[in-house]
Amino acid sequence: MKKLLILAAGLALFACSAPAPTQEAAPSNDYLNYDGLADKWTGGARLIPVETPLGTFNVWTKRVGNNPDIKVLLLHGGPGATHEYFESADSYFPNASVEYYYYDQLGSGNSDNPEDPSLWDLDRFIDEVEQVRIALGLDASNFVLLGHSWGGILATEYALKYQENLKGLIISNMQASIPEYIDYANNVLGPQLPAEVLAEIKALEAAGDYTSERYLGLIEEYYYPEHVLRRPLAEWPEPVNRSFSKLNYPLYLKMQGPSEFGIVGDATLKDWDRSGDLHLITVPTLSIGAQYDTMDPEGMKRIAESVQNGTFLYCENGAHMAMFDDADTYYNGIIAFLGTL
Repeated sequence: MKKLLILAAGLALFACSAPAPTQEAAPSNDYLNYDGLADKWTGGARLIPVETPLGTFNVWTKRVGNNPDIKVLLLHGGPGATHEYFESADSYFPNASVEYYYYDQLGSGNSDNPEDPSLWDLDRFIDEVEQVRIALGLDASNFVLLGHSWGGILATEYALKYQENLKGLIISNMQASIPEYIDYANNVLGPQLPAEVLAEIKALEAAGDYTSERYLGLIEEYYYPEHVLRRPLAEWPEPVNRSFSKLNYPLYLKMQGPSEFGIVGDATLKDWDRSGDLHLITVPTLSIGAQYDTMDPEGMKRIAESVQNGTFLYCENGAHMAMFDDADTYYNGIIAFLGTL
């Protein structure tokens, strides 16, 4: 069951028209040429040491492709999920000669897991991303940060602190305000559930029983196939199931709460709101929203309207995992945006 308890969080953006689709070209010989690259012998995989208040730990990254002008660092959601649910990018980015980096944040996937809650802190994660950027040699001539869900929060915060290092910013399936996300879950999506199911969910929440198997089972059965990934649970893609099965649930519970149905309890992200600061983001920004998302698509559109140089990409058939249930729209829109940088 815990395989399905994931992702929450953020985004930011510019004008409100999606980039026009472009014809993808076959990858060039240079894109496929790894000669002279230090990670050639590992297939692009690399452990990067990051300094923390508790000492040095390693985080895992993996480069795909070779393009000196566009290098996309992928920030997965959760917190506590893994890079693996981004593997659908393999069907799109190489054909457009996009160099991209899988990356498991500290405490997730292939990276070290110190299992110390003091490290599960937003500011520390921002510092970690900056250390990863430096180690990978990314800079404003090529560095594009793509954050999905919680990764969108992290990308937004990174841009507000370090946007001079960015060539572009992509905030995927995340609003700029957790209180607005909670309101949308409670007052728009919740009432769409069968009345008896919603009543039981609310009763369990009122009793503080929101980590019970019954509570999580109801949300998994009735909410996730509608708003996380729009396929029956038995048909969810293998990379998604693999990623969610490795979820660091204590980390997820501390920062996001027990599930994707809003935020309940004392999750540390429950008051996060950067909607008033988006105007400070000047770097070209793509905000991605989906019709059936756990997040309000209008809220994600407002990100694009609020930043100084923003574009909104709307996935009309997608939910929170639009990279799977509306993959062509999602990836072709990203590739078109990258072509404008």
